[in-house]
Amino acid sequence: MPSVSLPMILAPFAVLALASAVAAVLNRRAGGRPDPTLLNLTQRINAWWVMVILLTGAFLIGKSAIILLFAFVSFAALREFVTLTYSSRSDHWVLLAMFGVILPFQYWLVWTEWYGLFTIFIPVYCFLLMPAVTALRGDTSRYLERVAQQQWAIMIAVYCISHVPFLLFLAVPGFEGRQTMLIVFLIVVVQGSDVLQYIFGKLFGRHRVFTPFAPLQAGLVALMICTLGFLGGLVASAIKRDQGVKDWGHLIEGHGGMLDRADSLVFAAPIFFHIVRYYWTV
Repeated sequence: MPSVSLPMILAPFAVLALASAVAAVLNRRAGGRPDPTLLNLTQRINAWWVMVILLTGAFLIGKSAIILLFAFVSFAALREFVTLTYSSRSDHWVLLAMFGVILPFQYWLVWTEWYGLFTIFIPVYCFLLMPAVTALRGDTSRYLERVAQQQWAIMIAVYCISHVPFLLFLAVPGFEGRQTMLIVFLIVVVQGSDVLQYIFGKLFGRHRVFTPFAPLQAGLVALMICTLGFLGGLVASAIKRDQGVKDWGHLIEGHGGMLDRADSLVFAAPIFFHIVRYYWTV
């Protein structure tokens, strides 16, 4: 089971408790008058309570729960992407394979730590076979558009996000059993919460307890993650504007859909994973 430190558990709850207290004070000052901004703030804080509780529970249970949690994130994100984009009746077999075969198989590769196939299964085999199956159906109407959307859906929602739980299996010297903190570092930095980063910095100081990075390395990696997170969000926003919608869905009150919360992980997770693997593992 991955090691989870007490400060790592308590810090997010402390931040949320403070945020909830601030929201309560602001609501009292509003004197009961409806304020859309305060309502949205309260919804977002409540949604973060649920998300933090789920993440903490998964971290405490261990590897299987973390993998299942991110498999659910991928499932919800994939559903949102497929629902938002165009498909025809002839795409049903491909869509069924995306949910029933590709997604579970990708996370099975995470579970078994089969790194070689994990890295090429979707970008090589699926990218070649999916358009072939679509072509065999004989429906060439908007063929390129449909294929591109299917490929992007499986790349963003499954391939990229599945790199997050695979961080658990990176063999970083001197960091055995604490790979969960790599996931926490990634999520905290990607979400761009200045308050969380400040509190974690105060809790862990300059010691290499939170991650295997030295202070300068942590700063450079964080800068890279923030940049990639911004680009991931930018691409996701471009897709939403192209489809004429504001949010990917309505799964998380105050946040929109799952992809609205995870879009910044899409670009950051795989790059962060491979940088840690190539520069910090044995």
